Amino acid sequence: MSTTSRVALVDPKQAQGDAKVALDQIQAAFGGTPAMFRAVANSPAAIKSLWGSFGALGGGVIPAKLGEQIAVAIADRNACEYCLAAHTALGRKAGASSDEMAAAQMGESADPKTAAALRFALKVVNDRAQVNDADVQSLRDVGFDDGAIVEILAHVALNLFTNYVNVAFAVPVDFPSVKLRRA
Repeated sequence: MSTTSRVALVDPKQAQGDAKVALDQIQAAFGGTPAMFRAVANSPAAIKSLWGSFGALGGGVIPAKLGEQIAVAIADRNACEYCLAAHTALGRKAGASSDEMAAAQMGESADPKTAAALRFALKVVNDRAQVNDADVQSLRDVGFDDGAIVEILAHVALNLFTNYVNVAFAVPVDFPSVKLRRA
């Protein structure tokens, strides 16, 4: 992977308006400003949307650990080294073991509810959202209600955006590297 991003990485000290507000909040949340957010900050609307989505989903019904497991499955599928590294670290902080994160990277889990969510998320990615009644019912069968099912899809959509940003713009990885498995 290139060490130079295809778009500028906005210096948080130079940012203005909505981009500055979001980058200041990101700095406070992470104790630093990850390169991905600095790339997205080229568009104040995009960084505001991205950070708002992370905040909204962080307050949703899907637990942080499951959100991170979904993220690593999608990152691996899309060959996004940046998101795989970032979400593996975040998953560990959310209470997932190294083994759980490695399994999630492959779209697997020993927990039936997590496994169902990962299968659904990857089907959405692989089949461009062409799911059927049985796919949705498989989530209900393990205890997800419609709100949680919609939220799983929201996690997928958010992760597709971040994967595409990092892959398309060759954003340099600033988290401990994790080896891609399937992509």
